[in-house]
Amino acid sequence: MDIEVLPDAGAVARRAAALIAAEARAAVAARGGFVFAVSGGSTPWVMLRALAAEQVPWESVHLFQVDERVAPPGHDDRNLTHVRQSLAGDPRLARLDVRAMPVEDADLGAAAARYAEALRSVAGSPPTLDLIHLGLGADGHTASLVPGDPVLQVADADVALAGPYQGRQRMTLTYPVLDRARRLLWVVTGAGKAAVVPRLLAGDGSIPAGRVRADRALLLVDAAAASALAPRP
Repeated sequence: MDIEVLPDAGAVARRAAALIAAEARAAVAARGGFVFAVSGGSTPWVMLRALAAEQVPWESVHLFQVDERVAPPGHDDRNLTHVRQSLAGDPRLARLDVRAMPVEDADLGAAAARYAEALRSVAGSPPTLDLIHLGLGADGHTASLVPGDPVLQVADADVALAGPYQGRQRMTLTYPVLDRARRLLWVVTGAGKAAVVPRLLAGDGSIPAGRVRADRALLLVDAAAASALAPRP
């Protein structure tokens, strides 16, 4: 896994936006479209606002969710709420294809299967996303792949149900689809993540994040989150 240490969360968000924009332009030039998925968190919302100002061929972009909480439409707990708020206000983004996880459905199992089909419809079978953005929890979770949850063992589905975790059931992408991505972009900020960042870099399989494929991954981390790392030569 490659790593870049930046001064603060704002710098991480801006760097992530620039990288996503570059990946989007390259994917559209090479394959005619760009398929990416975004996780939740405060820094990613800044990242998305910065991305809105980048040069991106929006009409050829498909945005999926990495995970989502089961909550009513427009609820502040929903990642989708913040995605839409972050991208609001720019008329260019009306062309962006945002694929929301269908967590409002009564049959969540069927909804997860339908979301997996949506992935296949734009990213092939099995789906290979151009870029997946991931965050890192202080407990070592990523997406909604949390310690001790049975979803960690799912190997035959790209989308599954997890939880409850922090009071909400979740829908999440699983390891198989994460590991097929052409690029993984980890965005990690804050001193609360400092203890777990070295474990991510070491591929510590005792935490969910440490089990994600690392050879196509870039970690963008701020100085606070990188504070426990040994100095790099």
